[in-house]
Amino acid sequence: MAMLGSLAVDTTPPRVLVVNDEPLGRYGFPDGHPFAPDRLAAFNREFRERGLGARVLAAASRQATEQELLSFHTAGHLSRVRERSVLGSGYLDGGDTPAYRGVFEAAAQVVGATLTAVHALMAGEARRAFVPIAGLHHAARDAAAGFCVFNDIGVAIELLRREHGLARIGYVDIDAHHGDGVFYGFEADPGVIFADIHEDGSSLYPGTGASSETGLGEAAGTKLNIPLPAESGDAQFQAVWPEVLAHLARFQPQFLILQCGADSLAGDPLTHLRLTSASHAQAARDLVALAERLGHGRVLGLGGGGYNRGNLAQGWNDVVESFLAPAPLPIG
Repeated sequence: MAMLGSLAVDTTPPRVLVVNDEPLGRYGFPDGHPFAPDRLAAFNREFRERGLGARVLAAASRQATEQELLSFHTAGHLSRVRERSVLGSGYLDGGDTPAYRGVFEAAAQVVGATLTAVHALMAGEARRAFVPIAGLHHAARDAAAGFCVFNDIGVAIELLRREHGLARIGYVDIDAHHGDGVFYGFEADPGVIFADIHEDGSSLYPGTGASSETGLGEAAGTKLNIPLPAESGDAQFQAVWPEVLAHLARFQPQFLILQCGADSLAGDPLTHLRLTSASHAQAARDLVALAERLGHGRVLGLGGGGYNRGNLAQGWNDVVESFLAPAPLPIG
């Protein structure tokens, strides 16, 4: 233990798990689609250049079971995806998410990867975890949407409660697109503490996430949506980020999930925010510090969107490095 001003710092290197293998990278769409299978390779080139592989724990992905998928999704949705996965043609939604042979299995692999990380954190095998091809936040309980076939976040939240008995789960989303599949999937659920900073939906898919959307019924006030105008950068992010931290601290979640989509970085071909990866690093550091103050330390990072390969490589690896840094703890 070392002292830093008024803070105590545990200098023991944290155990950080990264789920990262070739089967996980198969989730992606062909024929020049923005969400192509080369995204994992872009992350891994930077991951290797920084020497991060020697500093983290590695885990293989797996396919989620049908029972696990059904904890969030409807049987009808699974049936439709399975049918299109065999045919290998058409779309799984209105035109953004094409079917291909094996898409069911590839999407189930993403969910299984996220669950592998969740169970490692809950078992105490790691303090934080990161899954690069994950965070598919647009898929609804009964439909695919926006490049997202199954919602690994929704499945993880359901299983954290059913299998691990957690009552409050914090979800933070800094992807440029609003995490509508998570928001509406749990809009009336007071146990999901939701905070989302995104590009204003009036100019960007999916067109949701107004600041007035704060949850329904008993969940009113547990949801925080912060739309930013197009062209907003780090300064605008830093101005609103304390609201996210205060919102989370108010409800004291027992597990934190960060969807750190890199499409909020300047230069993404599909979006209009102008953050740098410094904002992603800050979000990761601050959530680690909050998790440590809350006493559990559990933070799961999920890659999310990002269609500029250099951006996602920088943003996601900055998150991993932030997870590896010792977290300051308040004294007293």
